[in-house]
Amino acid sequence: MYKKVMCPIEIKGGRTIWRRSGSAFDNKDGSINVVLDVLPTNGKLQIRDLDERDKEYRDSRQPTLPSTTDTPPF
Repeated sequence: MYKKVMCPIEIKGGRTIWRRSGSAFDNKDGSINVVLDVLPTNGKLQIRDLDERDKEYRDSRQPTLPSTTDTPPF
């Protein structure tokens, strides 16, 4: 299962924002692989399941491959 890696960042006013920091993948043996896009300066990370907004964003970012029946552009 595909997951997201989030880093909590405390900002002024005592608020916390969550920054996407990478991805995680469940393995068949129950272990988890984590791929970080950034390194947290506070040493805190959280692995979460994807929610509907993440799935919609991910689907919209999938590349559109040309059909194999298309004529080459040359």
